[in-house]
Amino acid sequence: MQMNDDNEKQAETSIRSGDIPASDGTDKTRGRKSVIHSWFRDMVVSMVVSAFIIMFLYQPVRVEGTSMLPMLEDQDRLFVNKLAYRVGDIHRGDVVVFLYPHDHTKSYIKRVIALPGDRLKIDRGQVFVNGDPVREKYVPTRFEDSRSVQETVLSEQSYWVMGDHRSISSDSRDFGPVDRELIYGKAAFVYWPVEQAGVVR
Repeated sequence: MQMNDDNEKQAETSIRSGDIPASDGTDKTRGRKSVIHSWFRDMVVSMVVSAFIIMFLYQPVRVEGTSMLPMLEDQDRLFVNKLAYRVGDIHRGDVVVFLYPHDHTKSYIKRVIALPGDRLKIDRGQVFVNGDPVREKYVPTRFEDSRSVQETVLSEQSYWVMGDHRSISSDSRDFGPVDRELIYGKAAFVYWPVEQAGVVR
């Protein structure tokens, strides 16, 4: 009896001192399965979160063209905030992404110049909104032009949009005001190329 008790005590001591009992490999197999399961779970969660962000919050897009120079360059990659106008209003000066009025398979990116109900007029390149000249610091002198537009009053739910590179931009001067339902996002952040990265203003 004493011998058995001593053996049990020795066994207890051995385990407490850090010896590992013999294993048939089951623990290692379970460990590998656990790692694979965790990796797969994390990947699925990441995909679901990414899909949610793209569908409801932010969408990555690529700029094609130079009508928004100097703020946005051709081939810039940026995130569009798709939630901004579901919970908030569109403001003058916002850079928005919208479906081209004459072809909804195409998207354009321009700056909002006038809002529903505004009186807009362009006299040899100078923009007037509700009779007041608009100071447009985002339009460099070298990108100005001398086009004119007769005074027009924007209807409800329509917005006047223009590119910052006025001399080459195809915008509301060509295709008219843009309906609210066609505007689906606000340009938020350039992420590529790195030297262009930053908030869109």
